[in-house]
Amino acid sequence: MFSFAWPYLFILLPLPFLVWKFFPRVSTQQELALRVPNINAFTFTHQHNRGKKFKVLSSNLLFLAVIWLLLLTAAAKPQWVGDAIKLPVSGRDLLLAVDLSGSMDQEDMQINNKMYNRLTASKLVLSQFIQQRKGDRLGLILFADHAYLQTPLTYDSKTIETMLIEAELGLAGKKTAIGEAIGLAIKRIKDLPSEDSNSRVMILLTDGANTAGIDPLQVAKLAKQIGLKIYTIGFGADELIVRTIFGREKINPSRDLDEKTLQAIADITSGKYYRARDTESLKNIYQTLNELEAIESDNKVFRPIKTLYYWPLGLAFIVTLLFVIFNHYRKNSAYKPEI
Repeated sequence: MFSFAWPYLFILLPLPFLVWKFFPRVSTQQELALRVPNINAFTFTHQHNRGKKFKVLSSNLLFLAVIWLLLLTAAAKPQWVGDAIKLPVSGRDLLLAVDLSGSMDQEDMQINNKMYNRLTASKLVLSQFIQQRKGDRLGLILFADHAYLQTPLTYDSKTIETMLIEAELGLAGKKTAIGEAIGLAIKRIKDLPSEDSNSRVMILLTDGANTAGIDPLQVAKLAKQIGLKIYTIGFGADELIVRTIFGREKINPSRDLDEKTLQAIADITSGKYYRARDTESLKNIYQTLNELEAIESDNKVFRPIKTLYYWPLGLAFIVTLLFVIFNHYRKNSAYKPEI
């Protein structure tokens, strides 16, 4: 249906008339003296000009009235409100924390027979998870030396996915501040209203141990107090074949992963710890989380609104242009009496 966002602006419709009626007029005429031998020579011209001036004044007033009406219509913000669309809103606040430390550059993830670093692999899997979380408010936290809120909680999952894809190694440093990531999540979520005790969730992905910032176990206790459930994911392969001067050698690229701390964080906050050794297991973990923290249906609806202010604004511009052309033509073709 058609409506105005600010219809009360139409009370300004008589404003030009009130200004003309009650404010003193500024005279634009200059006093001129013209001596002629006989005033009768200008009698016809004077009467002709009076009639013509009245017509011009009426036309100008009509132009100005139409322009003023169109400008008010545009200012009142006309809009077309579409039919109601049901939204599956769960009211869940889901924060995604992703490690950007230097170790995430380790190329131990195989996708389609090609090796990728851990960050690239986690982006591919997490993007699919984000696309499935329609109806949740998602937020993105990136952490390394420090934790940064890349995207605040929003229903715009497309923006969350875009910001995740654009994240680069070295953006937040080289170390791993797991405690700061949890602390930042607490800061952003503690004062927000929640519908139930299970509506606040954090999924933290890392491939190392806390090497910067505050103690993650102490912060996890604060998370428990505000009802923030934390699922932790340890990411990285257990085995990797590398070439050395002594030939091919098997190493453990995840030797620095602190699984004990990640398990403790999950236990304190009533979450769960998962170990992902490849992209397939990481994908299965996010699918499991998608089922554990299932999206709940709700009765909330959304009405798409399309603003239409540019139509009356464009018409006002066209009428103004016609008004200028009309007056310019009138002045050039004005009747000039011969003396």
